[in-house]
Amino acid sequence: MKRHSTLTGPLKNEHGVSTVLIALILLVLLAFSALAIDVGHLFVVRNELKNAADAGALAGARVLFLDNGETINTGADAVAEAAAIANKSDKITLGSSNVEVERGHWSFINKAFTPNDSTVVIQFWNYTTQELDVNTEYINAVRVTTKRGASNAPISSFFAKVLGFNEFAMQQRAVAWIGFAGPIPPEGVDQPIAICKESIVGNDGTVECNVGRMLNSGGNAATHNTAGWTNFTQPCETASASSVRPLICANGNPNEIYPRQGVGTTGGTVSSALADLTDCWASAGQGNDTDGDGTIDQVLDSDGDGIPDRGWQLKLLVVKCPGNNVSNCAEVTGVIKLTLLWINDKNDPQYKEVPRKMSVDSAAGTRSWQCTAADGEACWNDFVAFFNLQTWDGQPAEYMDKSFYFLPACEYTENTGGSGGENYGVHAKIPKLVQ
Repeated sequence: MKRHSTLTGPLKNEHGVSTVLIALILLVLLAFSALAIDVGHLFVVRNELKNAADAGALAGARVLFLDNGETINTGADAVAEAAAIANKSDKITLGSSNVEVERGHWSFINKAFTPNDSTVVIQFWNYTTQELDVNTEYINAVRVTTKRGASNAPISSFFAKVLGFNEFAMQQRAVAWIGFAGPIPPEGVDQPIAICKESIVGNDGTVECNVGRMLNSGGNAATHNTAGWTNFTQPCETASASSVRPLICANGNPNEIYPRQGVGTTGGTVSSALADLTDCWASAGQGNDTDGDGTIDQVLDSDGDGIPDRGWQLKLLVVKCPGNNVSNCAEVTGVIKLTLLWINDKNDPQYKEVPRKMSVDSAAGTRSWQCTAADGEACWNDFVAFFNLQTWDGQPAEYMDKSFYFLPACEYTENTGGSGGENYGVHAKIPKLVQ
């Protein structure tokens, strides 16, 4: 009897099927290996590119403004690029073609960066933080893009080549923002003197320092003050000789000062305070430690004759003075750095105590003046002409008793603190990554 095979019988040639299955499994494992290794490699490259972008953006933002906070530093681009290419990616040294630097505006409201390479400066102390945030003309950030691509240091693949991926392209971006330092910190100003903003800022909002004196600028009683005294109090307490004198030649403001708020101020001479300031000036001229901080002050008397002959660099409050008259509780607008040239605390109509020589150090070099004439009035006029000292209305500065004079080259103080405060008139020194 003939037997028939059934479907339940054993299969023949099973070895061929197993080979196909193993090949498929190996292919899948290879694909996963390629994915794991190459994706891991891409993550490393991405982090390296991001680190380079972060470093570049922070470096550029740190120097975005020059020290006075009013000038856009176009050199910030080169600083940012140099910091970015100092980093390596995948052991490859980045070059200029791998880095793009942009100056511009960062808005916290819109969470967006707007490129803007303008060098026109917005006078930031005239605006609130909120107003500046939406003003794309206000330059406050640096964006750096680092990239590698097909024609620009491509990222090589490993096992992914089996799948047809020979190389990859990638880029990373970072935005660093330079904000405001918030309130003026303790010891942020040097002496209890407030300068009228109206006497140092022109109609276009730019700083145009001419002369700042305690009394009688231009001889007009309605506009006679270009500076006043302050006791640094907030809320305001009336400034008087008793509250001002202990602050002269001390450590500056003992507490934080908030711009856009009033501070204790007073106009007029306050003769006892001016006499103390004159003594401090003379003592500083000898290179003494006038504020007791353990360091020698600026040596203002170069020849040791007891008369200062070098400019005294000071940081002072700036306040609003409608009509150039300082009233109590004047509103603080910021801090100014200036050079005091001369103090006259006596009634001296014969011009007996006038400067005979004066030198001033600045970024442009040292400016030196000297007068050998016997006529004191002639020396004063020559001194005024050399340093371009003017009254608030542009006339040559008169020789007045109980007055002081500063060089017409003052600027808002250099940046300080970390970004994050409100706009109180001082840019921060330390930027912050925002993207």
